Amino acid sequence: MPADRLRVDVEGHALELSNLDKILYPKAGFTKGEVIDYYTRIAPVLLPHLQDRALTRIRFPNGVEGGSFFEKNKPASTPDWVRTENLPAPGSSKGRETIDYVVADDLPTLVWLANLAALELHTPQWKIGEHPDMMVVDLDPGAPAALKQCCQVALLMRDRLASDGIESYPKTSGKKGMQLCCPIAGTQDSDLVSGYARRIAQELEKAHPKLIVSKMAKNLRPGKVFIDWSQNNAAKTTVAPYSLRAQAVPSVSTPLTWDEVEAGAAGKRPSSKPYTADEVLKRVAKQGDLLAPLLDGGPELPAGS
Repeated sequence: MPADRLRVDVEGHALELSNLDKILYPKAGFTKGEVIDYYTRIAPVLLPHLQDRALTRIRFPNGVEGGSFFEKNKPASTPDWVRTENLPAPGSSKGRETIDYVVADDLPTLVWLANLAALELHTPQWKIGEHPDMMVVDLDPGAPAALKQCCQVALLMRDRLASDGIESYPKTSGKKGMQLCCPIAGTQDSDLVSGYARRIAQELEKAHPKLIVSKMAKNLRPGKVFIDWSQNNAAKTTVAPYSLRAQAVPSVSTPLTWDEVEAGAAGKRPSSKPYTADEVLKRVAKQGDLLAPLLDGGPELPAGS
């Protein structure tokens, strides 16, 4: 076997890991081996959020500064023990009617993906064959607005959703914004979910026009936070909690407490810098999975008009 390859057994499945010393985050000196180590150690809290969901990967074979590609279809070299699901692919950029998606239900699959430099993991708001069981509100700041303003909007959104009996759980995107994840019943289609999110976004924009925008036009966003209600469209995905992101440092989409969001809204961390892989592992060791309530389901959304 070549010196740059290592054969390992992961829960009974043989894997050949390669180029473990290859630096994938040059500014941080973070290697492919460290990526695999992170995903292995974070797996207990990450895998439940990936279970039964079609997985879109963003791969960076030459590191975060070396270009990337989206991958929905399973690679040609996919081991036969990796779970795949053949699903419709409306609007596929390659003209496919269906796609053989990878489903990351177990640690061997997660390690295999990390070895392919699949740094970013994105999932839809629904499990395979079901209606959405989660509503996502994406908060995207337009400079000079930043994560501080996202935290301010998150608090407004939290309180508004709570008035409808909807619980929300915050996480950073791992980049400049953040998301609120809301467990819902899984009995309503994506059009209804997206429509509800849009109504709430428009309502908050009307109440706070200097801080919030609900329209997608980018020329309206400077200095405001765009509430992207369209993340609930059936064709869209959202970065999974605990996924790495392709930034200068190995940042992570990190679950937050509401106390942290309140601190961020006041201009303190988490608005100062993203949480890194090492920091997130320490947070999980201390706090567990702050997004565990997402796995327990939630109420139906108000139908509205």
